[in-house]
Amino acid sequence: MVELLFDPQAWIAFLTLTGLELVLGIDNVIFISILVDKLPPARREMTRRVGLFLAMFMRIGLLFLLAWIIGLNQPFFTLMRQEITGRDLILIAGGLFLLWKSTKEIHQLLEGQSGHVSGAIPHTVFAVIVQITLIDIVFSLDSIITAVGMVDEIEIMIAAVIVSVLLMMAFAGAIGRFVSAHPTIKMLALAFLFVIGVVLISDGFGHHVPKGYVYFAMAFSIGVEMLNLRMRRRAAQPVTLHEPYTRDDEEAGPDRAG
Repeated sequence: MVELLFDPQAWIAFLTLTGLELVLGIDNVIFISILVDKLPPARREMTRRVGLFLAMFMRIGLLFLLAWIIGLNQPFFTLMRQEITGRDLILIAGGLFLLWKSTKEIHQLLEGQSGHVSGAIPHTVFAVIVQITLIDIVFSLDSIITAVGMVDEIEIMIAAVIVSVLLMMAFAGAIGRFVSAHPTIKMLALAFLFVIGVVLISDGFGHHVPKGYVYFAMAFSIGVEMLNLRMRRRAAQPVTLHEPYTRDDEEAGPDRAG
C-alpha cells in the first residue's frame, strides 16, 4: 500500500480512473438531480448526498465482489441468437427503467406547470432513494467494469471512486439547482437520460455504442442552449432610450449635451 504512494504509474492510473469515474458519473448526477427536484427544497440537499453516498458504497462493495461480476459474464440463456448474461439483464432492466422514468418526467414537464404537475404523485424521500438505489446498481456496474479493465490494484480503484464521488457531491448541488431553474436544460437532461437508456438496452443485446458519442452530443446541445439562455437574458434587459441630439445641445457645450 505504501509503495503505491511513491509509484508514478499508480498516480497516473489513479488520476485517469478518477477522471473517467467523473465522466461516467455525470448521468448519475443528472438522474439524482431530477429525482430530488420532486421533493421539498429543504430535503433536496440531504437526499442528493444520500444518493451519492449510496453510489459510492455500492461501487466499493462491487469492487470486493469481482468474482461475482466476472460470473455475470456467463450466458444465462439465448434470445434471438444472442447470448444473454447476468450483466446484460441488469443493463437491459436499467435501460428500460430509464426509458420509463425519463418518458414519464417529460410527459409531466410538458403537461404540468411549475408547482403543480398534472397527474403527479407526491414523492417521499424514501421513494426517491429507492429509485436512486435501483439506477445506482446499473451505473455502478458500468463504472466498476471500466475500473477493473483499467487498473489491477483495488486500492487505486477504491481511492478513485471515493475522490470522484466527493467531487460529484461538491458540484451536484449547483448542477441540480441549475437544472431545476431552467426547464429547457431539464428537458435536455431528460432527453439525455432517454438516450442513455437506449444505449444500455443496446449494450445488453450485444450492440455496444461508445458513450463518448452520447456525451459529446449532450455537451454540444448544452453549449447551444447556454447561448440561447444568454440571448434570452440580453433580450429581456430593458433598453435605455436616449433623447435625440439637437443643435441646441451642440451650442450648449458638452455638459448639456451629455
